Amino acid sequence: MAEGAGHSQRNDRVRRRVGLVYDERMCKHNTPDGDDHPECPDRIRVIWNKLRNSGLIHRCVVLDAKEAEDKYIQSVHSKTHVDLIRNISSKQFDSRRDRIASKYNSIYLNKGSSEAAYLAAGSVIEAAEKVAKGELDSAFAIVRPPGHHAEENEPMGFCMFNNVAVAASYLLNERKMFWKDSRVLFFSVHRHDFGCFYPGTDDGDLSMIGEGPGEGYNINVPWEQGRCGDPDYFAAWDHILIPVAKEFNPDMIIVSAGFDAAVRDPLGGCCISPYGYSVLLRKLMDFAQGKILLSLEGGYHLESLANSALACVQVLLEEKPIDGSSEAYPFESTWRVIENVRQKLSVYWPSLANELPKKLTSQKAPASQLVVEVSSESESEDIEEAIKDIIQPLSALKVDEDQKDASVSWRAEQKLIDIWYASFGSNMWKPRLLCYIQGGQVEGMQKLCSGSMDSSPPKDVMWKCVPHRLFFGHDYTKTWGPAGVAFLHPESSAVEKSYICMYKLTLEQFNDVLFQENCISCNVDAPWITSEALNAVKNTGSFSIAEGGWYRNVVFLGEEQGVPILTMTCDLHDVQDFKSAKLPRCAPGNVYANTLIRGLSEGGQLSEKEALAYIKEAAARPL
Repeated sequence: MAEGAGHSQRNDRVRRRVGLVYDERMCKHNTPDGDDHPECPDRIRVIWNKLRNSGLIHRCVVLDAKEAEDKYIQSVHSKTHVDLIRNISSKQFDSRRDRIASKYNSIYLNKGSSEAAYLAAGSVIEAAEKVAKGELDSAFAIVRPPGHHAEENEPMGFCMFNNVAVAASYLLNERKMFWKDSRVLFFSVHRHDFGCFYPGTDDGDLSMIGEGPGEGYNINVPWEQGRCGDPDYFAAWDHILIPVAKEFNPDMIIVSAGFDAAVRDPLGGCCISPYGYSVLLRKLMDFAQGKILLSLEGGYHLESLANSALACVQVLLEEKPIDGSSEAYPFESTWRVIENVRQKLSVYWPSLANELPKKLTSQKAPASQLVVEVSSESESEDIEEAIKDIIQPLSALKVDEDQKDASVSWRAEQKLIDIWYASFGSNMWKPRLLCYIQGGQVEGMQKLCSGSMDSSPPKDVMWKCVPHRLFFGHDYTKTWGPAGVAFLHPESSAVEKSYICMYKLTLEQFNDVLFQENCISCNVDAPWITSEALNAVKNTGSFSIAEGGWYRNVVFLGEEQGVPILTMTCDLHDVQDFKSAKLPRCAPGNVYANTLIRGLSEGGQLSEKEALAYIKEAAARPL
């Protein structure tokens, strides 16, 4: 492999000085009651133990962890936020700590949180400074809590302080983040799922490229799905990061080393192998004279985390050839994302201007198969046990462009089955519904729809009234922003009356609308509503999809012209949560309400005034 070439020459060089920083005090940050949590103290312990047992610690320079000074943290965080994290572990917060944590997104706090957060940020600063000064060639900060989700004004996503941003700002001696800074090139490859993957915002979209002097220096490569592995990440490196890095010519590289893209990780859903991580890092070693700092971020499968970290330290030391290979191809969606990113950023980076050859982008893996490269026989057995039948030999992944995959088979069957999709919310307005079928967005929507695999328009449109209660719930949506959205009570009632616009779609299209309504990519191996489930729902009246989102309950509303009428809404458990205020009830915002009004009025059901009254009455009445 090209990645392994030249190691015999490098072994003749002076041994690289690689720093490691780790401190057991960071393990004091734990859940208040000792409950299981993916971001647990064992995350850094398993890495340290793996490096110690392999003997690598003795070939590295072990640094002392240091707590960061407030003035450096405040270069990227507000004083209010820094004060909170500094004081949260004090006795005065004992009775309020859980309540405060509940205000934030995916955060827990305990008596050890303050010290751990300060040690994490300070350790990354310490390692960054020594690499920048040339005292070390590279370093790995084995720290927690992680930092990449932390916002300027609040903790988020297991993260307290943005450790890497604090260290970079320290090196630049600037009191700001890097959105408008052309001295920092920010590059991120991450699972995005059209904005539906955590944290569920558009910050990771490819359109977010920076502002002012920093425009073009913020590069996002947002995967449309999970299961991306070695070949997908290699392609992103080779066709986006490496060309741009050659133009940018960095003095130093700081890596937010997230291992939650590793195979078997319970949160990331991707499948980079330890070999894959080693190749990705090796490619970066050709820049900045190999002055690289790794700062631990995510990674929640302990064995995969430890193995991947070990592989990276071996690369930093340059004492061992990279073992392994990968002959698999990227997913089709990977090439689509890469080409879109290149097109978006080509005006800023000339190296991205050329169109990738079709001979290259036509080499793609079936979307239904999972590409995994493992580093040992024992690890292979573990992975095969974990994901069973979906692994196939890498050689089998080289398929002709027209070879059918598993998703094609269910789609081919469902193209022949018609249903009526009954919409009661914004989809009553046909242009809005067509976003789910043909892709795109209408005025007022804050995110783009991917569209169905079959973009054919509805075969017919009809209106009806059904004996079900319309109501509005939740107080924010990714698509419409603040305020509630429509739900239909799954149980019928003789005293209720709601308008529905029915679109005659194929069962395949209905599944694709169902996926998108629940923030799931349409590029899946199997439908949620199979032909068997369709027959069952006619008898049971509803079908709940446990893994779905807000609209995870498919309800049968009868038949029209011998074709079943289906809608998607919440389930009865959610209704009870709305009743008890566990889930918020909230009237629709103006933009969302106007979309419903346009659907009702343009569909000839109500005047605009009557439609507004219909919506207000549904929002005001208690459940």
